[in-house]
Amino acid sequence: MVTVNMGKNLHQGMGKNMHHNMHKRHPRKKTWNELSPKAKVGTIVGAIVQLTLLYAAQRDITRRPASEIRGSKAMWRVATLVNFIGPGSYFTFGVRRSPAMK
Repeated sequence: MVTVNMGKNLHQGMGKNMHHNMHKRHPRKKTWNELSPKAKVGTIVGAIVQLTLLYAAQRDITRRPASEIRGSKAMWRVATLVNFIGPGSYFTFGVRRSPAMK
């Protein structure tokens, strides 16, 4: 049986080399000021796309009758909060399509 120490004393049992190597594999995240201009633009564009998808999904849930949505509206409202995946899943799986639209 293998026991894993998940407490605050996790680092105590490690040798210095093992501890140092563990942190080398997971570098510190960059701050906003350390990002390149391209990375900043990409982050802003990604955020705009995400918020637009979220807004579109929430608005559609509000306007669409419950009979045209698979599952409950409340469940889909929560699900759409998951970045990109939530709104995409709602528009792919949550909206009932009439046979004429297929």
